[in-house]
Amino acid sequence: MDPVELFNEMPFARLLGIELTAAADGHAEGRLHVTDDHTTNPETGVVHGGATFALADSVADAAVVSLAGELVPTVDMRIDYLAPVTTDVYAVADVLRDGGSLAVAEVELFDESETHVATAHGAYKTGGSEADNVWRGSQQ
Repeated sequence: MDPVELFNEMPFARLLGIELTAAADGHAEGRLHVTDDHTTNPETGVVHGGATFALADSVADAAVVSLAGELVPTVDMRIDYLAPVTTDVYAVADVLRDGGSLAVAEVELFDESETHVATAHGAYKTGGSEADNVWRGSQQ
């Protein structure tokens, strides 16, 4: 399973314009090309926090998938917004812990001028029996 290909074909990621650029060995990177559709107000150009959150979750998930070898659901995610986003934004994620049934990843997000705009931590369900993972579908 190639996480980059998998995530770039994901309908929700395509809808938002999220592009995964790398995912291997518990590390992933991706970006969001910002359009007026991502903003809370096109006059100010400030990106809605939900778009930034979706990027963080997708990239962290891809980092976990690069280790798990299968789709994994998000159990919990926390994000701290550090600065408003008004340009394209990119995210870098690393798995901090890959346990038997839970993985934890950290994500850092930056805008085009390298301003640190957000940081996030997510937990993802890994392992378990095949019947426990409805996200697998026909991906296996």
